[in-house]
Amino acid sequence: MSRIVVTGASSGIGAALAEQLAARGDRVVLAARRKDLLDALAASLGPNAHAVAADVTRRTDVERLRDRAIDALGGVDVWVNNAGRGLSKPALELTDAEFDEMMLVNVKSALYGMQAIVPHFVEHGRGHIINVSSFLSRVPMASIRAGYSAAKAALNSLTTNARMDLSASHPEIKVTLVMPGLVSTDFAKHALHGTPPIRPGAGGAPPQTAAQVAEVIVRVIDRPVDEVYTNPVHAGIVQRYYAEPSVQ
Repeated sequence: MSRIVVTGASSGIGAALAEQLAARGDRVVLAARRKDLLDALAASLGPNAHAVAADVTRRTDVERLRDRAIDALGGVDVWVNNAGRGLSKPALELTDAEFDEMMLVNVKSALYGMQAIVPHFVEHGRGHIINVSSFLSRVPMASIRAGYSAAKAALNSLTTNARMDLSASHPEIKVTLVMPGLVSTDFAKHALHGTPPIRPGAGGAPPQTAAQVAEVIVRVIDRPVDEVYTNPVHAGIVQRYYAEPSVQ
């Protein structure tokens, strides 16, 4: 049984992950801004789930989330930075405010989470950080997601560098990067400026459900790896893209 914090847990991948973790007996703290949805989900999952309303774009909220989680669970073993938001606008049309929003929600929120929980992991000699990125961070197949893809690429680099530092000083603290592709959730609906229709199979693979992505994250919790594409088709696409970067 693990003690796990999941951000962005009120819907989509985060909610599906919370459901699977609670069902198998893990103790989870769920964090999101939408308190009503969060409370309802936690209530449906039973005594193994605790809801903490938090805006993870605020460092003080993330630190309060950490403290509440430690109090509720007696400690934290795994911290999943899952919160994120999309944006539909080409790169050359991005405003300062829009790009800043992408970096705040998709990168700084994860940085706050890592910086908040790592001292706890160091104190106890072990722990696991999981950062949820995107296949688009590696292969820019949707130019309308330029700002989002750029932010997730920054998250990839931040994650890798944190892993390098921790593996040298505290090898029992693991850091995993998870990269889903197209997922059948409300993510597209909640993207800034909405989302135009996306044809099935865009990105080289059919969309996954939130539950399918969550299953991969559960496996990673049990057997940590450095990086994983939730859809195995994407690994081959990435390899071909970097072998022939001019081919779209």
